Amino acid sequence: MATIRPFKCVRPNEKVADRVAALPYDVYNRKEAKEEVKKEPLSFLKIDRAETQFDDDVDTYDPRVYAKAKEIFEFEVEKGLYEEIDEAYYYIYELTMDGRKQTGIVATASIDDYLNNKIKKHENTRADKEIDRINHVDVMSAQTGPIFLAYRENTTINEEINKTKEKAPLYDFTSHDGIRHTVWVIDDKDSIKTIKDEFDKINEIYIADGHHRCASAVKVGLKRREAHPNYTGSEEFNYFLSVLFQDNQLMIMDYNRVVKDLNGLTSEEFINKLSTMFDIEEEKGEFKPKRKATFGMYLDKKWYKLTAKLDIVSDHPVDGLDVSVLQNNVLGPILGIQDPKTDKRIDFVGGIRGLKELERRCHNDMKVAFAMFPTSIDELFRVADAKLLMPPKSTWFEPKLRSGLFIHRIEK
Repeated sequence: MATIRPFKCVRPNEKVADRVAALPYDVYNRKEAKEEVKKEPLSFLKIDRAETQFDDDVDTYDPRVYAKAKEIFEFEVEKGLYEEIDEAYYYIYELTMDGRKQTGIVATASIDDYLNNKIKKHENTRADKEIDRINHVDVMSAQTGPIFLAYRENTTINEEINKTKEKAPLYDFTSHDGIRHTVWVIDDKDSIKTIKDEFDKINEIYIADGHHRCASAVKVGLKRREAHPNYTGSEEFNYFLSVLFQDNQLMIMDYNRVVKDLNGLTSEEFINKLSTMFDIEEEKGEFKPKRKATFGMYLDKKWYKLTAKLDIVSDHPVDGLDVSVLQNNVLGPILGIQDPKTDKRIDFVGGIRGLKELERRCHNDMKVAFAMFPTSIDELFRVADAKLLMPPKSTWFEPKLRSGLFIHRIEK
């Protein structure tokens, strides 16, 4: 049973929601974030990344940065840019990209379900990356970036979603990147009860994206429990902001690899080594894999199709992933990249950028690129169910959830 609750949302005024909505905080570096906030002063990014309000000599993680985030937020609430909703509701958040709709339920999930592995993980988190969001959530006493969760299709929840979508939306706008964002409020008491009861029957929910934000929210909740030893479990700090999507709603894109050099090999030597494990065909143009165990490779201004030979293909939940096949047979043993998380010779390119970006990188600062077939949501579920971890940069989800549309206060 998973506890997925409606919540009292702090949400932007309908007139400014399109200007407030911002891509996740970690999409930008500091310079890009400053430029974005300068371009759109109402962007929630100025709260998510409050260092944009300081000169560059103020450290990104300076305590003043988090205090400034809270100051701006509370000022804008007082000014009426955000509304505090007194009733606990669910919300429907639909994102439309290139005509394809992805519809989720905005709610709060239990930190105990995370700790007990009812909300399942497929990535490790790094303490240094958690600290920033721990400080942000703790100082603001609010969660501002929803965690992207997934669950298997549920007909009853679908019916409630479709029923609510017959009403007028709360928000309906298209962001600068062409993504349409539509939000409805689920305020009918019977619908709220039905959805809550259905989630109570679901045993497995999965983190699709946002492992660090989730871990940070959980750690703030545990910190608040220590500060309130008589807590009952109903306090808002026991829950974290989420958007939950059914598995058939989700699209995972390819997460491609580019490598700086061939580890001392000539191109001919490299291809010879590859040929012991892959069938190699030169292509006339760019090659995007259409099925598992096939890879595109761009080297010396030529595209190749690599097809893994059967002896390197596995049914293991992790070793059978295409990203693992490439890492275990090419990146590690041939190119000498043993830890892709820390090795500076490798970089990762989200599929949203297209294959031309792989060519561009190889013409500039990289030697060889690998185009991947996307990891599937079923593969993600298999890894999480087995309590295993995916290699880094295995999944790229699009479209990205916006921050600032739904805010969950945790001190009330």
